[in-house]
Amino acid sequence: MVKETDVVVVGTGAAGLFCALHFPEDTNVLVITKDEADKSDSFLAQGGMCMLRDDGDFDGFFEDTMKAGHYENNKASVEVMIRSSQKIAKELIGYGVEFEHDGDKLAFTREGGHRRPRILYHKDVTGKEITSTLLDNALKRKNITIKEHIKMMDIICDEKTNECYGLIVKNADGDIDVIKAKYTVFACGGLGGLYKHSTNFRHITGDALAIALKHGIEMEHIDYIQIHPTTLYSEKPGRRFLISESVRGEGAILLDKNKKRFCDELRPRDIVTADIHRQMEKDGTPFVWLSMERIPEETIRSHFPNIMKQCLEEGYDPTKECIPVVPAQHYFMGGIKVNLSSMTSMERLYAVGETSCNGVHGKNRLASNSLLESMVFAERAADEIQEKMKAADESRFAKKADSNISDIDMSLYDDDEKITAEYKELVLNEIDKEKSRHE
Repeated sequence: MVKETDVVVVGTGAAGLFCALHFPEDTNVLVITKDEADKSDSFLAQGGMCMLRDDGDFDGFFEDTMKAGHYENNKASVEVMIRSSQKIAKELIGYGVEFEHDGDKLAFTREGGHRRPRILYHKDVTGKEITSTLLDNALKRKNITIKEHIKMMDIICDEKTNECYGLIVKNADGDIDVIKAKYTVFACGGLGGLYKHSTNFRHITGDALAIALKHGIEMEHIDYIQIHPTTLYSEKPGRRFLISESVRGEGAILLDKNKKRFCDELRPRDIVTADIHRQMEKDGTPFVWLSMERIPEETIRSHFPNIMKQCLEEGYDPTKECIPVVPAQHYFMGGIKVNLSSMTSMERLYAVGETSCNGVHGKNRLASNSLLESMVFAERAADEIQEKMKAADESRFAKKADSNISDIDMSLYDDDEKITAEYKELVLNEIDKEKSRHE
């Protein structure tokens, strides 16, 4: 079956939903996700979203981002993100996002790598607050259709003309269908599902990365994978629970097996992670301790209720005792290479959010830049696509798309398990190759 739409967006995280919401109501947008719509990593983000406080904060914000990224960041992308941050915050508030306030002004918290508080937040579930609000708004739009349990198997493209015409997907009932789209937007998240220990949902497995590699679409820094320093240690299998960086920003400290402090907790994530790994090796332990003793109990309960709840479920009361923490895979700085409008090296194909790499994060992401970056460049993708649709020769697109669709051998997509395994191997092998090139 062939379904037609103006734009297809793959993913229901902050980037995908924000992109979809920025198309006018005369543009049909189909948003698909291979799980349920609220099972994206954006819903898991705890700490918050950075925002430029004032003009005097620009240089500091810029330097903090560059320093965390080991100065491998794309300076133009960093500037676009920072300059757009106040606009994004206003849009989110307009959609109904409820950031914390200090009186009648927005409240800000601080996290590792930031020289001052510049992070908007909603308790310790900022990602859920933002993404659930965006999802509610998207569900109300007549031009946006959201379909769950639809797995992207491949793109429809002509590699000779370097142009994308939509997707090949597997529906919940197992049927293989075609989505014919004038423009395709990857917003599929990262690759944590490929790793044993990760804070990501298990179904986030880098599908778009594999498909991009398969078709020769340009990649960048695919080996730049961030490990979060503090996840709640557990011997249970499955996703690791994140202990937000803002806990350390509010005063929590890291302790060795003898309950002695061993590092500066507010340095960038990769440095703190390395400190923890060294201490674990020195102590011969599978975790280190995190103490919240310096944080008032009321602050723990009001600012970090979700963390408090999860710790109690694991048998730890952070208001009375230390909790065990361990680093785990958390975020992907590399991805499909895109320009400042989120366009990939293939015509009619865009990538936003963690799937993409516009160079904002460099080698290591600064805390709470991810939500901001994803929405800034998702909006820019939608803006450029709209401009291109106004000037496009749609008859040419339809002819080319139909020709490529008719040539598809659907039997190639019958064995889902085989394709999944091949895609995993493709991504992990490319990561290893890139690592060796950087050595």
